[in-house]
Amino acid sequence: MKKMIFAVSVVLLALVQTHAQTVYDAVDFSTKDLDGTARFVGMGGAMGALGGDISTMGTNPAGIGIYRSNDVSLSFGYSAFSTEAKYLGNTYDASKNRWNLDNIGLVFSTKIGNQTTLRYVNFGFNYHKAKNFNRNMWMAGDLQGHSQLFQIAGMTDGLKPEDWNNGAIFNNNDIGWLSALGWEGYLVSPSITDVETKYPYRNENGQQYYIDRDNNLTLDPVGADGKPNSMAYENYDFYTTVAGEMPYLREYRSHESGGLDQYDFNVAFNLNDRVYLGLTIGAYDLDYNKYTLYNEDSQGRDGAGYKLESYNNVSGGGVDFKFGAIIRPFQYSPLRIGLAIHTPIFYKLTHTTSAVLTSDFAEDVIDTRNYLKGGDMKFEYQLNTPWTYNVSLGYTVGSSLALGAEYEYKDYSGIKFYYPEGMSMQWETQESKNCLKGVHTLRVGAEYKVIPQFSLRAGYNLMTSPYQDGAIKALPINSINTDTDFMNLKAQNTYTLGIGYRGSMFYADLAYKLNSQKADFFPFVYSETDGNVTNYISPDATSVKLSRSQVLLTLGMRF
Repeated sequence: MKKMIFAVSVVLLALVQTHAQTVYDAVDFSTKDLDGTARFVGMGGAMGALGGDISTMGTNPAGIGIYRSNDVSLSFGYSAFSTEAKYLGNTYDASKNRWNLDNIGLVFSTKIGNQTTLRYVNFGFNYHKAKNFNRNMWMAGDLQGHSQLFQIAGMTDGLKPEDWNNGAIFNNNDIGWLSALGWEGYLVSPSITDVETKYPYRNENGQQYYIDRDNNLTLDPVGADGKPNSMAYENYDFYTTVAGEMPYLREYRSHESGGLDQYDFNVAFNLNDRVYLGLTIGAYDLDYNKYTLYNEDSQGRDGAGYKLESYNNVSGGGVDFKFGAIIRPFQYSPLRIGLAIHTPIFYKLTHTTSAVLTSDFAEDVIDTRNYLKGGDMKFEYQLNTPWTYNVSLGYTVGSSLALGAEYEYKDYSGIKFYYPEGMSMQWETQESKNCLKGVHTLRVGAEYKVIPQFSLRAGYNLMTSPYQDGAIKALPINSINTDTDFMNLKAQNTYTLGIGYRGSMFYADLAYKLNSQKADFFPFVYSETDGNVTNYISPDATSVKLSRSQVLLTLGMRF
């Protein structure tokens, strides 16, 4: 059993708006892959201080100031994604392969003079695939006495009959979709008590129920001993479920797809061949799709469970600004120092969602689109990703060896959510502080020219986890999210190799990238309160290994 503890104060925030997005989505939309030209990837992206590559306008904009000629290039590649999940001794493998157009870029270099302070003004444009969301996963197994229904019941506590009887439960800001699905699918119901409430418990004919000495329900107001039985009442402050003692996850399956496309527009300056300055304006186009299937035998046997399917799409655009500088501190030294800062990506996004519940306890399939007159639910919001701070070093040995190193920092706990009109989304922004932390990224790379026309390259990246220990996907009680699963990513390692050919004008580069990352996966989490502390409980973590292999080819010309 996995137990995670947080102060209960966050859970008690006032909820007056519908909620759809989570910090787990925000992390996905804030993190970028190592991608670009094959030369850039082959050197592990550690070119912020070296410059002279189209892809550097996305890390250190001053890198374009190194250019003294025009450049145009095209990159495309093949990626193989694999997911290995291990749960209670069993292994579940899934994979996905894809061709991509990874990069199109160009640089126009304008010489100002040989003796002037301003030597060159360069302009650049670059498109590249900043993030690839393609991933499949599946797993199954004994839930160790836990059930997703416990989470649904906890989110439903406190909802009264008048909430259910308003005729629009899937379009009610006070009712979460998990609660509505659980109610319509007969998966949750108010508890029965002998403590008086406003809701006497009666059968469909209006007859009053009683509780006898053995704690059984009866219609007889008098017990066998001649003493009166206690009246039964419905307690809507605490809901119960149909879950038995041995819930079993028959199948969990997810399919993720889409990507984040980045369009960079750059201007860079060369001052005295010693100082290089650059500005990049980035435009982003995001499209993310996720389908999940959760199939639970709630009582550990066939015919006593449910299947929940969730459909989610997030789409929209964003913009950021990147500022960079490269300095040669010593006139006759090849040492270069790079500095860069990126503003947050200011996203405007639309989350579209729907869900389908097939319950063995209900006659009909519950499809949210039928309750919403055939449409999906749409929710608009704004997202600000973290600031990015980058420092880099570059060094060359003659004309045969180039070495690069970079350090980058992003504080993911500073992710902010806003409603369309600009008001802060306090729950989600607070969850960023509760669950996320600063991320450190180290990049190193080298290029060696065997002969002037032929180069060998290698690189390595290490990126630390964005999640605090014990991070969870906490859903507000009125959330329209129905996918309860979450994955806590650990440190990410990336290894790269590359080769390159340089002619008088034409060049070709080939790179191979291997990305490996471990994670802990949880299908759901529910809460139990002990005094002033809320314990968040889930089944044991599923150990996940995520891998991506990519072969990338760049063709280009300098003139």
